[in-house]
Order: sequence, then C-alpha cells, then structure tokens
Amino acid sequence: MARPSADKSPPSRSDAEAAKERTTQLLREIRRIEIQTSRLVNQHLAGSYQSVFKGQGVAFSEVRAYTPGDDVRAIDWNVTARTGEPHVKLFTEERELTVMLVVDMSGSLDLGSRDYDKRQLVARLAATFAFSAIRNNDRVGLIGFTDGVEVFVPPRSGRKHVLAVVQQVLTHVPQSRATRVASGLEYLARLGQRHTVAILISDFVDAVPDDAPEAARAFEHALKMVRRRHDLIPIRVEDPLELELPALGLVALEDLELLGLGGDSFLDLSPRRAKKYRARVDAERARLDQLLRKLSLDSMSIRCGDNWQQPLVNFFARRARRMRR
Repeated sequence: MARPSADKSPPSRSDAEAAKERTTQLLREIRRIEIQTSRLVNQHLAGSYQSVFKGQGVAFSEVRAYTPGDDVRAIDWNVTARTGEPHVKLFTEERELTVMLVVDMSGSLDLGSRDYDKRQLVARLAATFAFSAIRNNDRVGLIGFTDGVEVFVPPRSGRKHVLAVVQQVLTHVPQSRATRVASGLEYLARLGQRHTVAILISDFVDAVPDDAPEAARAFEHALKMVRRRHDLIPIRVEDPLELELPALGLVALEDLELLGLGGDSFLDLSPRRAKKYRARVDAERARLDQLLRKLSLDSMSIRCGDNWQQPLVNFFARRARRMRR
C-alpha cells in the first residue's frame, strides 16, 4: 500500500488564511468592477450600444395595410393583388449579436504604477462591453492569449457568465511570458463564427516592432482577416511608467517582456538610455496608430490612472454620430 508523501501535509493555518484573504479580495474586486461597469452601462452606454453595434440585417416580420406615409418600396404586390388593397411588408432587425473579447493575458499586464495595474484595467474594459452585451440579450465569449491562445470561453449570455469571464481575466496565470497579439486574432478567424463584435484589448507591446518585420506583417495580416468578417475594435492599455522610464541609473527589473529582455535583468537607466527608450516607444506607438488608420479601424488608448470611463463614452458617442450619417 502506498504511503502518503511527507510533502503533502495539509496547509498550515496561515496558508489557509492567506488563501481565504486572496479569495475575499478577488471577490471584492470583481464586485467593484461589476458596480462600476454596470453604472457606466446603465447611465451612459445603454442607449448607444444598439445604435453602435448592429445586428446581422433585417428579417421579415408581417404584412399590414398601407397607410399614408409608408415607403412605397415596401409594398407587397402579391398581397395587394390578392386583397385589392395596398399592403406593405414590415421588417425587424436581427438583433442578436456575439461579442468576442480577445484579451491579452501576458505578463506585461501586471505592470502598474498607479492605483491599479493594466490587468485590472483590462478587466474593467472587458466587463463594460460584456455587461453592455448581456443588457441587450447578446452573447459574450472570451479568447485569452499570450504568444498562443491559453483561454477560450464559448459565447453565452447572463450575469454569472460575465462575472466568470471577468474572473478569468483577473486570475489567469500566463503559461508563457511572451506575447503575440496575432495569435488571438488568428484563433478568432479560425473559429468560423459568423459576424461578431470583436473587442481586442492589449498593450500591443509586440505588435509592430521595427526589428521584427515578419511579426509586424503577421499582425497586419491577422487584423485584415478578422476585419473582413467581424467588427473589430482594438483598445490599447498603457501605464505611464512604460511610456517614459525615469533616469534612475542601474536598476533591477523583473519580467521585462515589454522591453524584450526577458527574465530578471539589470538595466542602465541613464538619461541617454531613458531618452532612447522613449524614442523607441514613441516610434512603435506611431506605427501602430498608422496601421489602424490605414485599415480604418475604430480604436482607443486608455492609461492606468486616467479616467478609463470617459474614453469609452466618447468612443460610443463618436461612433454613433458617424453611423447616423
């Protein structure tokens, strides 16, 4: 009979208490996100969502007698001929949509120099679109990626489903420290889903590097593939610290995925090095902006520490105005 190994003793009281505290904090954070995003959806985005994200088209509903002012192009000539009275066809919009959250879950999202890190910001943004969707009886799915897809949650509706998605975003431990945004887009393209609203949320630290043209071409190709079939909305999340590193001299840094250094490293942040880093970041951000404009993609950038809700309100209002033209 096998004996239990000595290293499988039950967790100590302190370990159990720490685990309980982590669970409590997680539930509080999820609840906080639910309250914040639900308030935003109900107060600012509820009316805009339906006009901004259209269904798959229109479907025949019924025929009724013609009344003055009806569009003559809607006259049903077969029914009109049969009854001797003009009748028109009525149509309703096929409303049901699928919202796919294509979310970066890589290690660089743990960076945070403000009240919350990028991962928490991503969770808030994902929750906002998810709660907007289920409020309109649409379905929500999740594709979580690093340099490959690590999480897939099939589209469903309902509050419990959305909270489970938010929990996945907050708690997923990435299996890889690298990032390849194209992997999430390629996965969505292979799913064979009909038209969806695809919300791509990432810091895009690997998307358009000048020293890796093949990776940049793969990213552009993946954007084009998804854009052909889906309504793609890229959202860039950033932290002020990664945009302009302070000149601190020699410092020890952990998980430098955003700099492409990997692992735990020492970095010389002399004024000259810090300036060079800022120039590289600015160039990559400009290349990404130029690519998104070239593909006519609606996008937005949101920074940790800033008001993350106002850019969403502005986006919905701007897109609604354009679609009314």
